Amino acid sequence: MEPGLTAIMRDEDCIRMRTPTQRMLDWAAAAIGPGARIAKVLALHRGQGPWQLRIEHCGGTADAVLRAPTPPQINAAMVATAAAALEVAERHGLPAPRLIDADLTGAVTGVLTTLETLVPGTTDWPPPPSADRLRAAGAALARVHAVAMEPREHLPFRPRPIAVDDFAADRRNARMPTTPLLEKADELITTHGLPSGGTVFVHGDVWPGNVIWSGDEIAAFIDWKTAGVGAPGVDLGELRKQVAIKFGAEAPGHVLDGWERATGTKAGHAAYWDAVAALNTRTHLDGAATDRRNAFLRAALANLGS
Repeated sequence: MEPGLTAIMRDEDCIRMRTPTQRMLDWAAAAIGPGARIAKVLALHRGQGPWQLRIEHCGGTADAVLRAPTPPQINAAMVATAAAALEVAERHGLPAPRLIDADLTGAVTGVLTTLETLVPGTTDWPPPPSADRLRAAGAALARVHAVAMEPREHLPFRPRPIAVDDFAADRRNARMPTTPLLEKADELITTHGLPSGGTVFVHGDVWPGNVIWSGDEIAAFIDWKTAGVGAPGVDLGELRKQVAIKFGAEAPGHVLDGWERATGTKAGHAAYWDAVAALNTRTHLDGAATDRRNAFLRAALANLGS
């Protein structure tokens, strides 16, 4: 548990919010300005938070996103992490929502609550996406990774993408079925060990659904609840895996090309991070996704020593 969240975590255990409380809505309206009122609330995740708010105020209307713990998927530490990440993103001019306000102690709202801007655009990727679009995603990640950082409160070290999950450990400890390929890959990655190197700001959960497009430009990466610091490969491997599963075997190369063009450097230990990303998935995925994940993982293992 992160420092300072003990009381909030106790509150969180008994909260099963389908809609925000009136205290939360009043706080959000006040954050926009005097006389503001909440005109509409829309749940963005399976009938619960986060919530999109339409806020009417003297200058017109504004759309914002309200976040609070919604167990078991999202706990207080994740909401605090997202708030800390958005502060870093704004400081460095990164493509991300902007934090409007945060009640990190729950003193006003009753539970840790944040309010951020809603970035207009779409998460839809045309199938298949162009090479230019995939390169643009890699280049946008390079901007995030240009921020060198050490771990700090709410932004811990991340040894893998979506670090709140560890499906490799679940298989290792017989909490999930395994396969010969996944078992072999886990042994090779464990033997290889974490590559050395400096740490940078990482999003932690880069997949097509967390990328907002405005035309052919990336307007924002959203959903920073598993952000932190780590190797660039944490994000690169995850996005490469995601596009391999969704769009096919050629897509990951364009993402990597975009990142390397933007940084002017070769990505370090790409095969290792590809394998780590592939291992941090459930054993069996939907439809053809398992076969595509396995093909991506085999390619990573074939290049692990190079």
